[in-house]
This record gives sequence, structure tokens and C-alpha cells, in this order.
Amino acid sequence: MDSTPPPSLATVTLKPKRDESIRRKHPWVFSGGIKHIQGNPQAGDWVRVCANKGAILGWGHYAPSASIAVRMMSFDESCPNKEWWMRQIASAVQVRRDLNLFQSEDQNACRMVHAEGDGMPGLIADFYNGVLVLQCHTPGMHRALPILSEAFQAALGPALKGIYDKSTKTLVKNGGEASEDGWAWGHAPEGHFATEHGHRFLIDWEKGQKTGFFLDQRENRALLGSLSQGKKVLNVFSYTGGFSIYAMKAGALEVHSLDSSQRALDVCEENVALNAFPPEQHKSIAADALEFLKADQLSDYDIVVLDPPAFAKRASARHAAVQGYKRINLRALQGMKPGSLLFTFSCSQAVDDALFTNTLVAAAIQAGRTVRILHRLHQPPDHPVNVFHPEGSYLKGLVLRVDD
Repeated sequence: MDSTPPPSLATVTLKPKRDESIRRKHPWVFSGGIKHIQGNPQAGDWVRVCANKGAILGWGHYAPSASIAVRMMSFDESCPNKEWWMRQIASAVQVRRDLNLFQSEDQNACRMVHAEGDGMPGLIADFYNGVLVLQCHTPGMHRALPILSEAFQAALGPALKGIYDKSTKTLVKNGGEASEDGWAWGHAPEGHFATEHGHRFLIDWEKGQKTGFFLDQRENRALLGSLSQGKKVLNVFSYTGGFSIYAMKAGALEVHSLDSSQRALDVCEENVALNAFPPEQHKSIAADALEFLKADQLSDYDIVVLDPPAFAKRASARHAAVQGYKRINLRALQGMKPGSLLFTFSCSQAVDDALFTNTLVAAAIQAGRTVRILHRLHQPPDHPVNVFHPEGSYLKGLVLRVDD
């Protein structure tokens, strides 16, 4: 790493006492904590971040129109250079290699970089059996695409066949300019699918949600599978059928996948065929989740999965999100038969474990049901949480037994 920062880069100076979190290596500088800016940085530019009295705290990517004005990349006096990027990517890949998450026929899909959790705020990189799908959430990270491509090729070697950039929506959402999604390097192997714990999945990285699949539920899907033999399962907000495939392979008698997106259900049906399950074992239901839950049809099921999209993208939406979680869980608890299991989740960062649990308690009280918590669920280790950034712990879930 170069010892002398480029003199042309701008400097962000923080207000008194607003440097404490940065000294503790929290990676976000909020716009309200900035005292003044020397220079004229544009979206995505590197900026030096200094304490009120001038001490250099580190370097980050600048976002002038966002509440998070700087996302910190380093916490020393040197501006990150090529060698820094190569080390960061190599370290992230090694963590997944040590966890045996992508190098076998039965397991070749995982999250390779999880933003702040891997010290690279603004970058998501998901690996699907040789194809790496990138989502850059900030202009600064998207500018680094060439060096990111080089670093991933070096770290993954022959295991990497192609890198697909899917950043347009995330860049626009975060104040950047639209880019054109497409191959940054290489291409997809023919007949491509990814395997997770021996389950095969088609990954729609071009038109699907996020990078094409939800890798954060891998271990929770495995738990569901371990409890599904001989059971009838309803997978609500099923997307392309992750939980459904695990339940069927584990010997569920029948699985119903419910989603409002017909496209997602079409891919789900393809995944059923890809795993060679008999068609009578599975049924797709295109419907609104809340309307279906109101229809008093849940008493037929032994296990119900509620895995909705994030109801709160920010803290200001927390109250509305809590009401949404209470509503769908109340409907489920009211209709489920005694002895059945409810797998229920929240991926809203603004709703923490305690608040989510309390919301389920309120729903159980209103439903008049006896409910026991059997498991508390979280994101897997390839979605690590930086100890200096607790906000990175976003996925929480409960497995509940519903009795009289």
C-alpha cells in the first residue's frame, strides 16, 4: 500500500466527537457528522476522512446525496491501492474456501463478498458454480470493477468461469448513474445450474431478484428439510422454491409453493423438474400471500414457511414493518393446526431480534395460541457480520411449534 495519499483527493473533516464511531472502525460516516469538506469530491470519489483536529482516520468512497456520506474502506493513513484490493478479495475467498462452500459437486454456491462483513462496503458478490454475480451498491465500488475482476480471477483461479455485473438497479437506488448489466469477464458455462447441499437450482441472475437466488437461507433450508419427512409443507413467499426443494428431497408428502410472481413460480417448477421430483409431489400457487392466509386453508399443513421480502428498508419504516410482520404471522397462527411448525423470518435490518420476537409474541397472544420457540435462526457464515458493524446482522428467524 502506498504510504503517501494522492494530494488531489478531497478531505472530509468530522465535527467534534463525531469521530468516535470511526475510531471504533464503524464503516459509515453520516452526512450530519461532517464539519466541512476540502475539495470538490463527486459521487464515487475517494476521500480522506479526518477528525476535527486533523488526525487522519482513514479512506472511503464518497456519496454526496446519501445519508451515509462516506463508506470507509480503510482505517489508516494510506489510500487503498491495487495491492489492497487483491488482499481483501483473497481474504474473503479464503474464508469461503476454509468453510468448504464452493469446491465440491454437492456444494458450489455461496456468497463470496458480503459488503461490510468483508470490509468492502457497497459490494455483494455471489458465486454460483463458476459464475460470480456482482452487485455494486455505490458508484465508488462500481468504478473498482476492473480491479475487482482481476482480483477475483487471481483468488478463484480455474474455479471461476465468468463474472456478471448486475449493478444497474442498486446503483440508481443509491444515487449513482445507471450502468448496463452484462458480463464483466468470461461467460456462463452451458447447461448451468448451482448446487447447494446436493440440491440443484437454476439461477436467474439476469431477471431474478437480487443476484438470482437467496443464499442466506441455506442452513435454514437444511433445517426445514430435516423436519419435513412425511409432512405437508406450505412455502409462502416461495420465490424460486428454495425451501420447497429441500422439503421434497427430505421426503415431504406434498409441498405447495406460493408466490405472487408467476415468473418465480415458473423457475420453481423448473427446479422441481431439475431435481427429478414427481410432479404430484409439488403444486405452485400464484396468489397474494395475505389473501391466501386469510382463507382458512392452513389447517391442512404440518409446516408453514413465511419468508417475506424486507418490510423495512430503513429505520423510518420500522413501525409499518412490524405491523406487516404481525399481520401475516397472526393469520398463520390463527389458521394452523395444533402440533404444526411455523418457520417465520424477517430480513429487515431495521427490525432486530428482540423486536421481531416481541412481534411474534403479540401475534400469538392475539391469536390465543400456545406457541413455543424451538429454534432461533440467522444468516450463515458466508454472510459474516463485522463486529464493528452490528447492523450487518439482518436475517432473523424463529421456528415455532403451534399448539392449542
